[in-house]
Amino acid sequence: MPHDHSNILNHVKAELPKDELLQDLGDLFKIFGDTTRIKIMYALHEDEMCVCAISELLGMTQSAVSHQLKTLKTANLVKSRRDGKTIYYSIADDHVRTIIALGFEHITE
Repeated sequence: MPHDHSNILNHVKAELPKDELLQDLGDLFKIFGDTTRIKIMYALHEDEMCVCAISELLGMTQSAVSHQLKTLKTANLVKSRRDGKTIYYSIADDHVRTIIALGFEHITE
């Protein structure tokens, strides 16, 4: 005789976010699924940097770094500020810092 799952199912159904929000969450995690973007975010987690500094750090072209920064900025994971002709990038907010820190803590346990 099967056991009754109705209480669990009712609870989970009530708490489960709408599909649109779950899709957005999945899209966010896809962005974290790229090693280059993770390297950029980890570098920015340490300090604000311009494209040329990130390029030098990672041994990549400025064009390749700019492409990844655009993706990160579109996802609101990084922000930028202009100082004269130079644009500096940094982590967008403390939520992003927490995601990076917790992810790193999880894999290094």
